[in-house]
Amino acid sequence: MSNQNSKKVAFIGLGVMGYPMAGYLQQKGYQVTVYNRTTAKAEQWATQYKGNFADTPAKAAQGAELVFMCVGNDDDVRSIVYGEQGVLSGMHAGAVLVDHTTASADLARELAANAQQQSVGFLDAPVSGGQAGAENGVLTVMVGGEPAAFAKAEAAISCYSRCVKLLGPAGSGQLAKMVNQICIAGVVQGLAEALNFAQNAGLDGAAVVEVISQGAASSWQMQNRSLTMLDGKYDFGFAVDWMRKDLGIALAEARNNGSHLPVTALVDQFYSEVQQMGGKRWDTSSLLARLKR
Repeated sequence: MSNQNSKKVAFIGLGVMGYPMAGYLQQKGYQVTVYNRTTAKAEQWATQYKGNFADTPAKAAQGAELVFMCVGNDDDVRSIVYGEQGVLSGMHAGAVLVDHTTASADLARELAANAQQQSVGFLDAPVSGGQAGAENGVLTVMVGGEPAAFAKAEAAISCYSRCVKLLGPAGSGQLAKMVNQICIAGVVQGLAEALNFAQNAGLDGAAVVEVISQGAASSWQMQNRSLTMLDGKYDFGFAVDWMRKDLGIALAEARNNGSHLPVTALVDQFYSEVQQMGGKRWDTSSLLARLKR
């Protein structure tokens, strides 16, 4: 085991993304202590990966060179960072806090400033690739922060990623994730409309996808979601509730920087219709379902 990989690290949040991400760190030789609000999940992880768990974020962070977080939203992040039980109270000078949550750029800048007061580094590092990307260790990670902090964390982040890139100061990672979600929203809506058109025209949707996926129309969404969309299967992947949270963050930031996002705003409304149909936990590809009502 190398000195690099013998580092003590902590991972806070063991959802569908965090659970396997923390697992990869442990498998690659890092000494991982996890924390999860549901203790049974932390115990299960510790048993499966032969790691450790703590009963507070602060205890998980004690002695850790790197502390990773992957939770739900801005409020969730604040609840595990601040206070006597928060990770910052347990971190030592020179350690680095890495937030994999998709959250606001304002929060990233706030966390960076508060971490700096304790001589702790901070990186906002939202991910793309979904549950499958986390389980297969092939996530894309968009990072904001200082180069010195990135240098300390890059090797560890690479344990569950195929692309990790520092894009600028604190907040830059979150802004890049907004770009990512804006792109996805338009592509999924276009794919939903296309598949609906194909079926209404009497075409074999799967056969059409087989052909057009070899040309300029191809996309990750087409390659990975088109067949399940045709089958009306939406019980996996990235939930509509989370996509609406992400698009809300992007639309708010657009108002601040003067960007016009008419397609994104429209697709966000379409997702609200999916929620009203009972699809809050459906995969984001469920935009097709609203066209079939």
